[in-house]
Amino acid sequence: MKAAMSDPQVKISVPGNHLMAGLLGERDELLRLVEGAFPNSTIHVRGNEVTAVGPGAEVIGRIFEELVLLLEQGQALEVANVRRTIDMVGADERPSEVFATEVVRTSKGRSIRPKSSGQKRYIDAIRDNVITFGVGPAGTGKSWLAVAAAVHALQTKQVERIILTRPAVEAGERLGFLPGDLMAKVDPYLRPLYDALYDMVDAEGAQKLLDRATVEVAPLAFMRGRTLNHSFIILDEAQNTTPEQMKMFLTRIGFGSKAVITGDSTQVDVQGGRSGLVGLEKVLTGIEGLSWVNLDSSDVVRHRIVQDIVDAYERADASKAAASRTAERRQDEHQERQS
Repeated sequence: MKAAMSDPQVKISVPGNHLMAGLLGERDELLRLVEGAFPNSTIHVRGNEVTAVGPGAEVIGRIFEELVLLLEQGQALEVANVRRTIDMVGADERPSEVFATEVVRTSKGRSIRPKSSGQKRYIDAIRDNVITFGVGPAGTGKSWLAVAAAVHALQTKQVERIILTRPAVEAGERLGFLPGDLMAKVDPYLRPLYDALYDMVDAEGAQKLLDRATVEVAPLAFMRGRTLNHSFIILDEAQNTTPEQMKMFLTRIGFGSKAVITGDSTQVDVQGGRSGLVGLEKVLTGIEGLSWVNLDSSDVVRHRIVQDIVDAYERADASKAAASRTAERRQDEHQERQS
């Protein structure tokens, strides 16, 4: 349906024709992306003016204002961040504020930034707290951003070393059957943390940090009995800790240290399902210097299909929970009638 003459109209003046190519995209690809999100409105471009007409005109206007601000900040517009801008403006958020936050610059000069409001809350929490929990589904950048924050803290001399750890719960008692020494045995379970580190610094730089023990990558069992001072400690896959392991880890944190604990409470593999992460938020509520950030499917920054998959699982889980509650209620009603 095309916009009628009586529909709202918003006009955006772009400050400088030099921004128009980046704003519209190659062969107007980015313009078409915004148009596709508002099928009941139309967008007209003349010179350096963009006019939106229709029921979505006001939101379209805010989207283009945000995109112009991103361009003025020196950020290149791509399909992925334009899609996120559309979603975020629709949720009354400011992409130009979120995307402007630089966590660290990689050895290749690439700027690591949050890509959603949830990710920005997560980065702000890490900066402002001693202990930060980042909990959410796959693809929300929990581990990756934590390693980026750790590298920044090391580069700016806020800490003297980085410690990356995770439970090797998947290995269980089978570790003894794997070849090599203990570190070789647990290496596959620590590989995601190595990968995140290599994203921030090149392979040679990462190896130097590892050789000097400035960066330590170790299974969670290695943390017992230690006090970790002046360190940035990341506990990954925390849903696979036991309550005893989680308590042990949290009490290792010493002076001048920060800790980030990441996990996904829907992917518990620990034996018996006794996760040290599940239910912990209630226990730790009210502790000064501790923050809990819950990320969701809107913070997924992998391929868009990953966000759709996460949403599908969340709907299925909600449906199962509702069915379970209904079955319990009917059983209670049946028992009442029998009595």
